[in-house]
Amino acid sequence: MDSLPLYIIILITGFIVGIINTIAGGGSLLTLPILIFCGLPPNVANGTNRIGIVFQTAFASAGFKSKGVSTFPFNVYLGISAVFGALIGAHIAVDVKGETFTKMLSVVLIVAGLLIIFKPKIKAEQLEERLTGKHLWIGIISFFFFGIYGGFLNAGIGFIMILFLHFVHRMNLVRVNATKVVVVFIYTISALIVFIVNDKVNWKIGLILAAGNAIGAWFGSRFAVMKGDRFIKPFLLVILILMAVKLWFF
Repeated sequence: MDSLPLYIIILITGFIVGIINTIAGGGSLLTLPILIFCGLPPNVANGTNRIGIVFQTAFASAGFKSKGVSTFPFNVYLGISAVFGALIGAHIAVDVKGETFTKMLSVVLIVAGLLIIFKPKIKAEQLEERLTGKHLWIGIISFFFFGIYGGFLNAGIGFIMILFLHFVHRMNLVRVNATKVVVVFIYTISALIVFIVNDKVNWKIGLILAAGNAIGAWFGSRFAVMKGDRFIKPFLLVILILMAVKLWFF
């Protein structure tokens, strides 16, 4: 584990994943296999990855905020709901055996592939935000369950959140991503605490990954706001295609 080339690879991976997760999602589908390949036990890789996610989403949130994009207090409501789910998911994750974890990760990759293939479409003129009333409660309840999965594994949850916020709450993709990063930041803190308490975190690797994540997220968030939906849509499409190739051939 202790080698400069390895640390450089993890740092660069973190940077790339920080951009991917901020603008699209699915970055943990890349970092988890790499961390496991580097020698971390699967549940330790899962916990260590959360350090990067916390830093990444914190910097991404600041980046969106600096450009005037915020969905407060809607994002906080969803985040608090997700916390309760994440605590459940994280407690399950720390006790999962390595072989079971890798099998579950394989299932997640298949599900992510199906989401990529059957992703529905929505017309721009239909984007009239629905953040209050019954739609707020639908979001709160749904994000509790998203939180369970996020606390357990988190890989691919960005795709699910993007689809949900875009099609249920009718938000444009810039505001979707601004909401997503705040929610993930909130619930990942609670999940990380569970992994720390259970000694399932490698701090050295996690902080190196986090440095790359944070830098990538900062640039990704600001660039997304400047370019808007016209940039995010093709970027998201490229990431989805790459993930689909990974799922199909590797």
